[in-house]
Amino acid sequence: MSFSLAYLFPGDVLENLTGLVPQNEIQRAALEKQFKLDQSYVHQFFYYVSNLLTGDWGYSFTSGLPLRDEVGIAMPATIELATYAMLMALFIGIPMGYYAGIRCYSTSDYLINSASITIYSFPVFWFALLLILVFSLQMDVAPLSGRISLLYNIEPVSGFILLDILFADIENKSLALKDALSHLALPTFAIGAIATASMARITRRSVIDVRHRPYIAAAISRGLSSWQIFFRHILRNALLPILPLMAIQITTLITNAMIVETLFSWPGIGNWLIQAIYQRDYPALRIGMMAVSTLVITLTILVDLFNRVIDPSREKYERAAV
Repeated sequence: MSFSLAYLFPGDVLENLTGLVPQNEIQRAALEKQFKLDQSYVHQFFYYVSNLLTGDWGYSFTSGLPLRDEVGIAMPATIELATYAMLMALFIGIPMGYYAGIRCYSTSDYLINSASITIYSFPVFWFALLLILVFSLQMDVAPLSGRISLLYNIEPVSGFILLDILFADIENKSLALKDALSHLALPTFAIGAIATASMARITRRSVIDVRHRPYIAAAISRGLSSWQIFFRHILRNALLPILPLMAIQITTLITNAMIVETLFSWPGIGNWLIQAIYQRDYPALRIGMMAVSTLVITLTILVDLFNRVIDPSREKYERAAV
């Protein structure tokens, strides 16, 4: 699909594919021969794939820089934002879901379930704007945009701002960390709150399903305590159905992160793609789409592989004959 976009975008195919603008017909003929544009679509496609694998992704119309370098700077910022939001969902949403599931149909369960449904119903862009209005404009307790103040010159090493600060040789490292955390707070919370609400609802439903299984009734009849039943039978068995659904959450997280980046001027892949749309940078749009889709597919496969590792019984039943 990314290869076909070079033909679907308006303008010259050579420029859309490479980001290079030939100055004369001789240079155009040389570039067309180099990128196999004078041959069939099949030859062009395989040469395109070989360039992708070797890191030759073309150049940006606006900056003139290699797209591999620009994606290498923007993508870690998006991954960082989505990672912190996912950690928030795992360490807050899952325990809340377990608590609500264990105390199902109680007052605390109704409160947690109502709060999670309400937060999950918020559109992420509206929720982020609300956070900006309250905490940035009215209370002035959090920065409005960026990853870190311009007072600090942090060299990008890993692409994760907190790690780069820890590895940087600067004075007042603690102040730089505090400033970076204040910039991270609102965009992470905007994404993480919705992911936490979704994770809490999924976990609650899974715990309630497990509690009604026959082996739970057998454990109760053997005289096991509530804590023994929880740690021996409910904890892992309720977690197994959640892991495949985390793949869906990853897609939602990446999408929400790309939306929130534009509101907080976060220098991630989403904000970079929006700027590419405004500037009609077609090579950047093509590579950005491919990079985001590759990230989502890779993370989805890794989650599924992890699920197979901790639940080997899935392999036995998936090929069963009826």
